[in-house]
Amino acid sequence: MSDNLFQTAGESAYGRIRADIITGVLSPGMKLKLEVLRRDYGASVSTLRETLSRLVSEKLVLAEGQRGFEVMRISVENLLDVAALRKFLETHALRQSFAQGDVDWEARVISAHHKLAQMEARMAEGDRTDADLWKRYDWLFHQALVSACGSQVLMDAHATVFERYLRYQMIALSYRGAIAAAEHLAMKEAALRRDADEACDLLARHIQGGVEHALGTGAIR
Repeated sequence: MSDNLFQTAGESAYGRIRADIITGVLSPGMKLKLEVLRRDYGASVSTLRETLSRLVSEKLVLAEGQRGFEVMRISVENLLDVAALRKFLETHALRQSFAQGDVDWEARVISAHHKLAQMEARMAEGDRTDADLWKRYDWLFHQALVSACGSQVLMDAHATVFERYLRYQMIALSYRGAIAAAEHLAMKEAALRRDADEACDLLARHIQGGVEHALGTGAIR
């Protein structure tokens, strides 16, 4: 996930609009009117047109010809496609990373998991006020696991797909509680043992469980 995902109001219109789409502030199917965006994001119309064109290429915005732009809609079919692609890319990156990771990589994994586990404990207690921070720590943990894969192209592709998957989770406000936390812990331990087979099996169950939970909320049709 790029650092554009969770930016403050003073940063670029691209980063802020992108973050608001991924986190569901700008809801699926919402019309993106340039004058409204200019007021809300403090950018010129020409800058906004360029921004929206970039987001069209990322499949986060739909260009409607003469009718303007709208936030890309969601569907069960698209979620399943995105989840399958995430699994394909992330399991490949995991195997490469486990084979090449050094002590610094292990430290990144441990640190990222510690932050995520602390946030998951808060969520388990019913504190859902920082859902964006929870998902950021979730991203940072998965990114740490694959960070020694040795391919920036693979890392970039994984980040793009992860963000599209994350959008569905944020829209569904999907948190699986102790099950997901246990899977994260098991993945950390598998990483430290360099057990790629176990980690890939855990990841497959983790992604499938997330999909099923998101669909069970009824927010995605």
